[in-house]
Amino acid sequence: MAFNVTYRRGVALVIAAGLVWSLNGLALRLVGPAGTWQVLFYRSLGMVPVLFLLLGATSDRSRIAAIRAAGWPGLIGGLGLVFAFAGAIFSMQTTTIANAVFLFAAAPLITAVMAWLLLGETARAATWVAIVIAVVGIFVMVREGLQLGAGVGNLAALASAAGFAAFTVTLRWGRLNDMIPAVMIGACLSIIGAALVIGVRGESFALPQRAIVIAMLMGAALIGGGMKLYITGSRSVPAAEIGLLSMVEVVLAPVWVWLFLDETTSAGTLAGGAILLFALAINALSGMRRA
Repeated sequence: MAFNVTYRRGVALVIAAGLVWSLNGLALRLVGPAGTWQVLFYRSLGMVPVLFLLLGATSDRSRIAAIRAAGWPGLIGGLGLVFAFAGAIFSMQTTTIANAVFLFAAAPLITAVMAWLLLGETARAATWVAIVIAVVGIFVMVREGLQLGAGVGNLAALASAAGFAAFTVTLRWGRLNDMIPAVMIGACLSIIGAALVIGVRGESFALPQRAIVIAMLMGAALIGGGMKLYITGSRSVPAAEIGLLSMVEVVLAPVWVWLFLDETTSAGTLAGGAILLFALAINALSGMRRA
């Protein structure tokens, strides 16, 4: 089923998607003291029904046929998402939301490096400049994280960004134009993987009802709903501009936890994050000029 939207509405929808996704950090804080794998399990449970509906809306074939057509690229990309999802949750639980989301934002630049190494794709000169600048910003944040005892959280955030990058590169390798089947596979693998880890570690699936509801709403409304807005809007917005618009999520995520939970961040994190966002802006703006 096709959705025809104007350029302006497309921009508004992509921005709205970023706004919705930016609430994930606040929602995770509201879940309370739950384990990473417990949150991943219930969040993925909430995500799957929404992805199932999206799959029917975005594909001309049956849902099962669309998933099977994803093949090995879809399976490998889905595995990348398991690491991305788990790393994101763990990092936000062990460091500040600002620190985590700034490091997540490095995913497009990590994607460029992976695509160059694995697929032989050439990157623009401006992209390499952006990568060098981004490395400086990442170094500033990771160094401070080590000093503050949040080094593991920073590494998890970078691992999450690498997982998203691997997902993107795998879709390119498999020439998959529709990402929903691979995301669906990733969500199902997340449920299975989280359940196995919880079982092996002897943990409990039991959480307060409030925590379960919030975690499932994160998957259904924030991730699934945001993806619906993003997919619909991105059809009428050039890819280079989407890179710039997606910064809405990174900028707003720390704002929500500051406004509602009084969570502040350090000057070093803000400085490193600003350097990283500057690098992303250079890359996105150079893409727009090229287009």
